[in-house]
Amino acid sequence: MVGSSPLGDGESAAMRKSGEQRISETTIMARNVVSRRIFSSMGETSVHRKLKKPVKVHAAKPANNFSAAYFRKFYLNAATRVVTAAEMRSRAALIVSALRQCQVPIRSILDAGCGIGLLRKPFKELLPRARYVGLEASEYLCGRFDWIQGSIIDFAQPVPFDLVVCYDVLQYLPDAQAARAIVNLSRLTGAALYVSALTAEDWRENCDRSRTDRAVHLRSGTWYRRRLKKFFRYVGFGIWVRKNVTAILWEMERPKEPV
Repeated sequence: MVGSSPLGDGESAAMRKSGEQRISETTIMARNVVSRRIFSSMGETSVHRKLKKPVKVHAAKPANNFSAAYFRKFYLNAATRVVTAAEMRSRAALIVSALRQCQVPIRSILDAGCGIGLLRKPFKELLPRARYVGLEASEYLCGRFDWIQGSIIDFAQPVPFDLVVCYDVLQYLPDAQAARAIVNLSRLTGAALYVSALTAEDWRENCDRSRTDRAVHLRSGTWYRRRLKKFFRYVGFGIWVRKNVTAILWEMERPKEPV
């Protein structure tokens, strides 16, 4: 049997060195491939995170004609209504009490988006001398309750109201229209404004979704506050007072300024 010739020390060392070099090169190449994959993966993740659109709280398209069916569901049917007359009495009492504490007199009220008028009777009881005006976009309700038909976006009056209430209206308007409505509310308000609007946080954490209209534009509370602060100072519980109106509150009564 013919065997291979034994290697000399020099040749053996050279081959070991060559083999080690090949192993080293292979290891480095493998590490580089892994590194490239890791960095590529990291890069894709970063890009995807940057480009990823915010998840919508719900995908319903805002569309509402505020017909009789709408008000039967959300205001008259005890199984599906979103608010009760008792809740609105409490809301009216809160607004009136807070403004009395601030020593802001109320002689006229505009209920902007008054719906079926759940605030009219409580305000009449609490402020019997104040003039109440209901503004409503729904043709159906205006025909039934004799409200003034109009939009808070462009409704105008020669004399502003001491108190304007805008309860659950702004969320039905797209951003541009809602911003215009807030500017118009500042024109209509002589002293105080009460604003309540369903926000994205409310939808996630507070409201009963089985009773809440999904066809709305959900924004952050900060979006509303940033625009309201241009004209008003915040008193608390949704109540804002015009910057040129004196509202007397002791320091510990005042809320922390909203961001």
